[in-house]
Amino acid sequence: MSYQQHPSMGSGSRTARRTFEFGRTYVVRPKGKHQATIVWLHGLGDNGSSWSQLLEGLPLPNIKWICPTAPTRPVALFGGFPCTAWFDVGEISENSPDDWEGLDASAAHIANLLSTEPTDVKVGIGGFSMGAATALYSATCAALGRHGNGSMYPIDLRAVVGLSGWLPGSRGLRNKIEGSHEAARRAASLPILLCHGTNDDVAPYNYGEKSAHVLNSAGFRHLTFKPYDGLGHYTVPKEMDEVRNWLTAKLNLEGSRS
Repeated sequence: MSYQQHPSMGSGSRTARRTFEFGRTYVVRPKGKHQATIVWLHGLGDNGSSWSQLLEGLPLPNIKWICPTAPTRPVALFGGFPCTAWFDVGEISENSPDDWEGLDASAAHIANLLSTEPTDVKVGIGGFSMGAATALYSATCAALGRHGNGSMYPIDLRAVVGLSGWLPGSRGLRNKIEGSHEAARRAASLPILLCHGTNDDVAPYNYGEKSAHVLNSAGFRHLTFKPYDGLGHYTVPKEMDEVRNWLTAKLNLEGSRS
């Protein structure tokens, strides 16, 4: 599938469509009754396999985990060296221009993975680092009911988790959501959990904190921000326990108590 480039990316001339080839998807089947499906997104340069192994060990028997692998593309942060990335990034900073085309392609790919889930199954998105950024971008698309390029966002998200991440496309988000009663209603009802280590040297803690503030002020009222004192750019069992307990409560899962 190819996605039209966002108009703000070009110089006004027609730009060619780019096609993104996504890598292998890893699935962890529920060990109990299937009540929820969550797409979990890896960080820059990683793949779906490593997270599928970690998530398989979580005592959440009612969740099916889908762990896709991002396309391999040249990444400006690495001087154009190709690696797996959900979108292109030049620097991890709030002033860095957003790769709308890449973000929309990834958000559409994730929505497509969730589109075939049974109607009685609650669906969500989670991720780490750049995966968390993509999950948060998807949350804004779900609230607005459309991708950045204007195409419809078809999924009713019930939970979003971001670990050590940031929010792309934060500029103007509040105005867009406040401009629509439906978007404001969807934003207010979507539970979001953000966790961030205070010693993160890759995606600095203050970006995570600022992202939480931007989402909150844009109308995402159902948001929890958890700082982890001394934690760097990685995850620890205590943080995954928080994710497990939060998902169990927000998705009203059975049989997930430790």
